[in-house]
Amino acid sequence: MRLTGTGVALVTPFSLDGNIDFLSLEKLINHSIAGGVEYIVVLGTTAEIATLSSLEKKDLINFVVEVNNKRVPLVLGLGGNNTHAVVEEIKSTDLSQFDAILSASPHYNKPTQEGIYQHFAAIANVCPIDIILYNVPGRTGSNMFPETIVRLADDFTNIVAVKEAAGMMKQAMELIQNKPAGFHIISGDDSLALPITLLGGSGVISVIGQAFPEDFSEMIRLALDGKVREATELHYNYLDLIGLIFEEGNPSGIKTVLKKLDICSDSVRLPLISSSNILSGKIDLIIDRLYVV
Repeated sequence: MRLTGTGVALVTPFSLDGNIDFLSLEKLINHSIAGGVEYIVVLGTTAEIATLSSLEKKDLINFVVEVNNKRVPLVLGLGGNNTHAVVEEIKSTDLSQFDAILSASPHYNKPTQEGIYQHFAAIANVCPIDIILYNVPGRTGSNMFPETIVRLADDFTNIVAVKEAAGMMKQAMELIQNKPAGFHIISGDDSLALPITLLGGSGVISVIGQAFPEDFSEMIRLALDGKVREATELHYNYLDLIGLIFEEGNPSGIKTVLKKLDICSDSVRLPLISSSNILSGKIDLIIDRLYVV
């Protein structure tokens, strides 16, 4: 149940000088929790982890843990394409404040399905807390097939869920149909969060949910309760905006939204750049139409 509902993958707010803006991060955390999200993901890919130093990551973890103050469960993004390094990082990281880790399938290497299985087997053998697999072939360069995910779920009791972000409904349905009892299928695509939940998924790890936590988490709760009409209305309210926030890359788009909501700046670190004026204008128009500011 800890992984049922809406989790949000927090951005890392930056000040105009490029440093982490901890005041805005505190505002974002409190905004998300007050809006009713069920859990928070720290240092997911939306946090621009590729551009964060080891010290910045530690500071972020400590800060989020302190601000959250055990109000909602926390999930820590922890993965990579060097299996040995990931295993060593798990061994050396204090995971006592986290309910699970979120670990993406190895990027760039393009391992076989057996390689993916062995990678996560090595992680599962040393990880002291639950593991959420993360399948995002658009970023990693390789798809983790449903049979590989089900095999891992069957073989390791601490592999408890997958964040499925392949963007393929047929694959999501195969996972829901064939998963072992108690294993969670979590949407990693905001636009597919509702249909995946209605078809038997456990909810979403969302990007847009941190901007509009009340509506998005309510949509998922309605879906879990089988209230299709009410959930669908909320889904279509945000569908266009969801498309826009990914139009020029993540998290540039969601930071444009958060700036409009006066939560944090839209600053990102290179090689990412802020949203274009054209895209920002489109986002502003939709938000104004939704009467959320």
